[in-house]
Amino acid sequence: MSGPLNGIRIVEFAGLGPGPFCGMMLADHGAEVIRIDRIGNKGLLQDPAREFTNRSRKAISVDLKSPDGVTLVRQICRSAEAVIEGYRPGVMERLGLGPDVLLADNPGIVYGRMTGFGQSGPYAGMAGHDINYIALSGALHGCGRPDQPPAPPMNMIGDFGGGGMMLAFGILAAIIHARATGTGQVIDCAMTDGSAVLMSMIYSLRADRFWTDNRGANLLDGGAHFYDAYETADGKFISLGSVEPHFYREMLRLVGFSEDPDFVTQNDPAHWPMQKLKLAARIITKTRDDWCAILEDTDACFAPVMSLDEAPLHKHNAARGSFVEVDGVLQPAPAPRYSHTHADVPHPPASGDDVVLPLLRDLGVADAEIERMRRDGVVA
Repeated sequence: MSGPLNGIRIVEFAGLGPGPFCGMMLADHGAEVIRIDRIGNKGLLQDPAREFTNRSRKAISVDLKSPDGVTLVRQICRSAEAVIEGYRPGVMERLGLGPDVLLADNPGIVYGRMTGFGQSGPYAGMAGHDINYIALSGALHGCGRPDQPPAPPMNMIGDFGGGGMMLAFGILAAIIHARATGTGQVIDCAMTDGSAVLMSMIYSLRADRFWTDNRGANLLDGGAHFYDAYETADGKFISLGSVEPHFYREMLRLVGFSEDPDFVTQNDPAHWPMQKLKLAARIITKTRDDWCAILEDTDACFAPVMSLDEAPLHKHNAARGSFVEVDGVLQPAPAPRYSHTHADVPHPPASGDDVVLPLLRDLGVADAEIERMRRDGVVA
């Protein structure tokens, strides 16, 4: 793989959600990511090639309950700059692959630990998912309409933004430190912490008394009429985000409300419900394409709401190559972009002899030993 992380080797212990996403981000940008699968692991999907968060990896299946399997994985980790694991606290230690062991083998290694609630605290040993982690940080409370329960925002805030992306950042920061000092360290990446960090601006607005603790009643949570999604005549939706006064005036002009006295005041929450009703009544008189014709190429802060099937086909995404086709399967392209170290097009996860044999030989494992481990079920 090419990209700015070319030359960095990462070992990823197979999991679901944020750990694989972290590995995907690193692999997308050139790191060599070796995924350690448990023998017999079926993954999330029936077709492994469609597990996009596992893309661009080498995979080897190892019996982690076997002493020989643990020895082999330790050998692989000695050659790496970082490790990713996403098990509950204590699991890696019980396998004999905890940070004390791997740091003793390789003092410069970065040991990235991904959990929901962290390695310490009253909830540390509890099972959970994205919705639970963002509930604890306050992020879930702010999602949804004021007259309804909090709405789960898919699993992007905890798993991916506050989890996988946060761990990828932490791993690269710790690698820079390790390269400068020779000292590795353990990263305790908790999705509760990460989703709280994503709420930093909201908490700052709250501290300045500019944000209430009521859901759907604020500037950026659907409370304001100029920052929301609206239904169109064909049952589709558009988005408006005309926050700044000059953008707001442009939106009103194009929508046809520039002379309406009800819209003179922009930022008075007392007027927002009435303004939203009037704006919704205007938007629904035209189709989504009609509003695209009116609002595109302006500073009204507008975009049509694309479905999952529509997004890859939109002209802007198509022009930028925001989605790529890999072996006939469409998926999001690596991001961000670089002016010099261009990332390769992703490839499906790779396993089997073409991957495992060169990897083990590169580590100095003799062919006879490889064959013995296969025969004994240490590696698949």
